[in-house]
Amino acid sequence: MKRSVVLIAAAVLLAGCGNSGEAAGPQQSQAGSPAKVTFEWWHLSTTEPLKSIYAKRAKEYMAKHPNVTIKMTVLENDAYKSKLTTVTQSGKAPDVFATWGGGVLKQQIDAGLVKDVTGDVGDVIGGFTPAALSAYQFDGKTYALPTDIGMVGFWYNKKLFAKAGISEPPATWSAFLDDVRKLKSAGVTPIALAGKEKWPGHYYWAYLAMRIGGLPALQQAAADHDFTKPDFLAAAQQVKALADLQPFQNGFKGAAYSTPDGQAATMGDGKAAMELMGQWAPSVQKDAGKGLGDDLGFFPFPAVEGGKGAVTDAFGGGGGMALGAQAPAEALDFVKFLTEKTNHSEAVAAGAVLPVLKGEESAVKDPNLKVVADALASATGFQLFLDQAYPPAVGQEVNDAVAQVVNGTKTPEQAVRSVTEVAKSESE
Repeated sequence: MKRSVVLIAAAVLLAGCGNSGEAAGPQQSQAGSPAKVTFEWWHLSTTEPLKSIYAKRAKEYMAKHPNVTIKMTVLENDAYKSKLTTVTQSGKAPDVFATWGGGVLKQQIDAGLVKDVTGDVGDVIGGFTPAALSAYQFDGKTYALPTDIGMVGFWYNKKLFAKAGISEPPATWSAFLDDVRKLKSAGVTPIALAGKEKWPGHYYWAYLAMRIGGLPALQQAAADHDFTKPDFLAAAQQVKALADLQPFQNGFKGAAYSTPDGQAATMGDGKAAMELMGQWAPSVQKDAGKGLGDDLGFFPFPAVEGGKGAVTDAFGGGGGMALGAQAPAEALDFVKFLTEKTNHSEAVAAGAVLPVLKGEESAVKDPNLKVVADALASATGFQLFLDQAYPPAVGQEVNDAVAQVVNGTKTPEQAVRSVTEVAKSESE
């Protein structure tokens, strides 16, 4: 795992898979005009404004290149992950597909499914921030271009905090637990959680491990595959301490993230006071529910008293677009088109993504997203989503084990042991 700022996360894609030939250059017909080319684009931007922005970009590109047809498939997070896993396990990959980078992308690279674009992006690579690129670079080579960057933190309802007599966001974990109790006493559901999808729950254990053990502990675990050490166990015990307060909405175990009755809608409709989520949260809250407008605020994950980690260390990711090993040259040209400054800055200004290009900061208009951008700019360290930083089987076990602690079906001790067992077996 890298300590430097890493990212990943918003857009992704869907459809069928791999297409035609090598990307040596645009294909020509015998008559000298560009040959007909069709490629697939898989992404998971199912909510506005990025959903419409991406559809617009595809139409614009095809209008400029009449010989190109883009087949776009768009799935929500879990369906996308499942579909992409199934396809890559069959030895294929979509021509263009959304990626969070990290260990999952590395595994796809090692399987020969992803194109090394290092030699083809020299004309644009200098325009990206190093932080935005880091999740997609391995051994000095580049395998995707970033489209988003961000971090996870608590989004909260200012009106519900005031109702519970909470005047400011908690700065420590003990204060956070106290605020959960105050919210419950005031008849307010403290936290919205998509228990069915599991990945939102892993954010709690990951952040607690960061705050208690510090980033070096996570780096060491990536090397020795041992999550049974005291700091990881303490983090799991604090997840249980939170779950024991029963802070989540009724039916959270069966709740998805972006559905009309899911986590984002529960938050966006004012039915819960907080959710721990990435920078995309406001747009999904508004898309799945009503949105909170000026009542929405943001605060970083609190410090844990006595912990080794800094409150300025951030956890999260971003989003990037990778290319299948057999993607045509036009597919890479399209990814460059997506990330041209004019095009990308439009998405930034719409609040769909955060800056990944140098000099884009002024395009951030939303005040809450400015808070996230500022927090990232001053971050002292960064940890990629654990279910992306590790190989897929390990990431899945992290999600499953944390969900079982939250649901009370696994003890903290059992959870850290099960993650360790899978991590060690994957390293053999």
